Amino acid sequence: MFDCKNRILTLGHSPDPDDAFMFYAMAEGLVDQRGYRFQHILQDIQTLNERAIRGELDLTAVSVHSLAYILDKYAVLPSGASMGDGYGPMFVSPSYNGEGDEDALEWLKGRLIAVPGEMTSAFLAAKLFLGGDFPHICVPFDEIFRAVKEGRAEAGLLIHEGQLTYAAEGMTKILDLGEWWTRTRGLPLPLGCNVIRKEIPDADRAAIRDIFAGSIAYGLAHRAKAVEHSMAHARGLDTSLADRFIGMYVNDLTVDYGERGRRALETFLCEAAASGHIPAIPKIEFV
Repeated sequence: MFDCKNRILTLGHSPDPDDAFMFYAMAEGLVDQRGYRFQHILQDIQTLNERAIRGELDLTAVSVHSLAYILDKYAVLPSGASMGDGYGPMFVSPSYNGEGDEDALEWLKGRLIAVPGEMTSAFLAAKLFLGGDFPHICVPFDEIFRAVKEGRAEAGLLIHEGQLTYAAEGMTKILDLGEWWTRTRGLPLPLGCNVIRKEIPDADRAAIRDIFAGSIAYGLAHRAKAVEHSMAHARGLDTSLADRFIGMYVNDLTVDYGERGRRALETFLCEAAASGHIPAIPKIEFV
């Protein structure tokens, strides 16, 4: 039997302001953690995806894309979702001057694109938009601007704060995948979520679910303090931009998916499976 109370549970999340905001109350001991102890492990999302595929972490943030490969080991927590409701990852380039979906598709096809990792949800959404595999190079998400400026790629696929700072970097938006997805499917684009190992007993999973939800709710209720805590992970954003970025990805859907959020998750993965981009997925188990 997995004994949660007599061990430290490994909790993986990214060093990003939205994740720092979500886990602020837990990291600072501001919510009742009910006797559980958590070791916060901060790593980039691609690394966390890979670790989850190997089943290394007790709880972790992952890309929704990676669920296709870990649902045998992990259940999905209903709190902690990052969903782009009319916005999300975007293609950018310094040399684009088109307009609309058709222009974007025509311009992007055949061009080399810098992407933040093949297991990210942004990469999977890009494959759905472009209709399949496309020429790409993988670079750390915070080096995509440099890769495009240096000519190593003709366009970049941005995640995280790059979605707010691309114009200052001399880039033009080609297409916002979150805007495209919401406009064409009527649902938010699911990007990230939190998962927990299935071998953890049901009662512990339910308690940890409530701790997570409580931490997010505390941050939303004490926004200024939570944003201040997150600034250590803001990578050059000023407080106003960091607050705006956090507001994009920490909201009511983050506290709990609800029916719309669950439908978004299932629709995204089922479309990707039907297109052959990921294996057929088993039923998603929500805690």
